[in-house]
Amino acid sequence: MTRSPRSERSTDPGRRRLLLAGTAGVGALGVGAASVGVDRALRSTPAAAADPLIGGDTVPFHGVHQAGVETPAPAAATFLGLDLREGVDREGVLRMLRLLTDDAARLTQGEPALADTEPELAARPARLTLTVGFGPGLMRRAEREAPAWLAPLPAFEIDDLAEEFTGGDLMLQVAAEDPLTVAHAARMLLKDTRAFTTVRWVQHGVRRAHGVTRPGSTQRNLFGQVDGSANPEPGSEHFSRVVWIDEGPFAGGTSMVLRRIRMDLDGWDEVDRVAREQASGRTLDVGAPLTGTAESDQPDFEAVSENGLSVIPEFSHMRRARGVDEGEHQEIYRRPYSYDVPPPAGADAISESGQVFVSFQADLEGQFLPIQRRLAELDLLNQWLTPIGSAVFAIPPGCAEGEYLGQSVLD
Repeated sequence: MTRSPRSERSTDPGRRRLLLAGTAGVGALGVGAASVGVDRALRSTPAAAADPLIGGDTVPFHGVHQAGVETPAPAAATFLGLDLREGVDREGVLRMLRLLTDDAARLTQGEPALADTEPELAARPARLTLTVGFGPGLMRRAEREAPAWLAPLPAFEIDDLAEEFTGGDLMLQVAAEDPLTVAHAARMLLKDTRAFTTVRWVQHGVRRAHGVTRPGSTQRNLFGQVDGSANPEPGSEHFSRVVWIDEGPFAGGTSMVLRRIRMDLDGWDEVDRVAREQASGRTLDVGAPLTGTAESDQPDFEAVSENGLSVIPEFSHMRRARGVDEGEHQEIYRRPYSYDVPPPAGADAISESGQVFVSFQADLEGQFLPIQRRLAELDLLNQWLTPIGSAVFAIPPGCAEGEYLGQSVLD
């Protein structure tokens, strides 16, 4: 049917003015009502208004242990994997570590680095920490014997490792409650190291921002699962036994495993809630074991359903991690971050997301490896998880004022 010239025009001038006037009236009413609602909401939550700023908060840099391990994990982190340049010898390694230590000590306390061209960005450290890790290559250049466990992890069938996320001679973990602080500090430290190293990889991670959940709450990953419920409590003797090495050159330090794990969120979308909980072994709402009602409840791995099947399935992530069917029990301390980056160009997926998995343990071979082997052999979550990066680092102990990070190991 042919439309008349008049019908092709949206409205006549009079009607157009009427519509605009009506829209304006509705908009004004909506904004006014919303403003009143927001104002009342703010007045009804005085705790939010009284919440103190945390930009000036600092974490001590010097100490028996490096900060950034037992320290509560903040909202943002950048992990830098660096390779030593050709020709950098032992003296070069030590000179680099002295530069890093000096600037890290300043930045974490809200002071600019010595060559800081944007000193204003250093004034709000927001609980900034820097953690240094040594790879086997750095130990060789420093002419010191690396511990036997400081080596690439064994190959696992579930791995699909990419070179750009694997290995490294030196690792810098830069973490704070403010991503701008992290970005500035990471740049300052890279300027310290650029004469000695090249960048092998950079991985950014995020967690819940300060004030979103109660302090001490277990984080959730991008699958919506609580992640780290079985962690030892920081500050406890149990934590010390699980995490800190107690003898040898690295006494007071720890081992670090960093794995980049792609999470198939698009595939996860197709799984119903029951199957998701069976795969993890915990409920999604509060993170309780399938045999309990609260996150802190101890799982009952002997419990069976009416049809005789284990309530916490043999293939569930929690059961495999605990090793109950093998009569084993190992613990690690998880400190993971989530990542979310654009999907590859032309890909059908709508997301490229996952986890920068970080674990610390005193005995990598006796704690981490048995857990990882069990998960690789039988863990239903492997259907949606693919490790695409892997690295192992030795975290030296902390340092006193006047010392550099790693001095007790390398001297």
